[in-house]
Amino acid sequence: MTSYTVINPATATPVTEVALASVEETDAAIERAQEAFLSWRDVAPGERARLLRSFAAVVDTHVEELAQLEVVNSGHTIGNARWEAGNVRDVLNYYSAAPERLFGRQIPVPGGVDVTFREPLGVVGVIVPWNFPMPIAGWGFGPALAAGNTVVLKPAELTPLTAVRLGELAVEAGIPEGVLTVVPGKGSVVGERFVTHPLVRKVCFTGSTEVGKRIMAGCADQVKKVTLELGGKSANIVFADADIEKAAATAPYAVFDNAGQDCCARSRILVQRSAYDEFLGRLETAVGGMKVIDPADESSEMGPLISARQRDSVAGYLDGVEAAFTGPAPQSDGFWLPPTVVLTDDTDARIWREEVFGPVVAVMPFDDEDDAVRLANDTEYGLSGSIFTRDVGRALRVARAVEAGTLSVNSHSSVRYWTPFGGYKQSGLGRELGPDAPDAFTEEKNVFIADD
Repeated sequence: MTSYTVINPATATPVTEVALASVEETDAAIERAQEAFLSWRDVAPGERARLLRSFAAVVDTHVEELAQLEVVNSGHTIGNARWEAGNVRDVLNYYSAAPERLFGRQIPVPGGVDVTFREPLGVVGVIVPWNFPMPIAGWGFGPALAAGNTVVLKPAELTPLTAVRLGELAVEAGIPEGVLTVVPGKGSVVGERFVTHPLVRKVCFTGSTEVGKRIMAGCADQVKKVTLELGGKSANIVFADADIEKAAATAPYAVFDNAGQDCCARSRILVQRSAYDEFLGRLETAVGGMKVIDPADESSEMGPLISARQRDSVAGYLDGVEAAFTGPAPQSDGFWLPPTVVLTDDTDARIWREEVFGPVVAVMPFDDEDDAVRLANDTEYGLSGSIFTRDVGRALRVARAVEAGTLSVNSHSSVRYWTPFGGYKQSGLGRELGPDAPDAFTEEKNVFIADD
């Protein structure tokens, strides 16, 4: 059996060893999930709802434990990690209402009665990235379990610890064995079996666009359902009539949160030319004041990158590029990189076009509303973005014109579990969260009953 050494990104020191599943062990987990599905799908909706509420309650009692574990494993600030653990709890509570509300329809037809049913798919494979291990796991298994499916979950190789613990807490809460199974392992082993194994009826993947394309192509061989949440290069559009002080003060957290390792990071800031100098001055003050310190410190606002490899990848984007200004970063062991601001007017620059996935933001001026929309849409991605303006009409026009799945006006919020989340273009396929998410884990069956 092979294993992986989990490293604390803030100190570059080993935390623990985690066993990695083989193909045979992955197949066994999938087969156990299929066996569990045959009974889980028949659990009365009210009882399934009760078990999900119980799972949420158990997670609630372990929020601090899960948060501390995430700080050590992922380098998330303790404040963010507590929110992430709480999000798992909240998502479970939200979808605990779904089992009793998965309605079919009665459709008027001649010659009889026509009804539809929402039926679960079976085994769902959920592949979770390393940047937000807890919430994205919950976004997958919450609605899937509510709809009557079983889930086999593969955490990222770098960050398996909270997923493993959530699997244990599910059993503690009374979720039957095999209904939620956590299988740590390599993507080329566990993830690949999710794609190729005939008992896995759907794959949910969050990660890079490159890998998402391979998963989608592999699932096509079996016409297997997929939900893909992929890369992003989101724009933060600041008009001259906006509250410039607020826009500049909040911009760092829209891109440097989680050290920029966020598909929704607003890593392109577009500022109307007449407000450009004022915005930059205020942005420099905000970036310089960030607390980039030990993520376990209660006041920390940004932690390290996940690994030396990721730090080196991000640093590579800065080779030969002059930073306008940077924020602080510890001069110590760990995978640290300072928050960095680059000014550009080159729409072909790598740092403007590619997903850096680190604490780097590029700022570019624009002239008018049409120019802002053109620049915002000049990307293969379309996941998220922000619009800062006091003009409500302009906010609506620009929001309708920008090709992105989740937009915020005068804020940077991308994710609320009450509302759908997903991307346009190469940022993904399908939607997560919101009231309709359980439907994506069902088949709709139509039944006609003749009246004679």
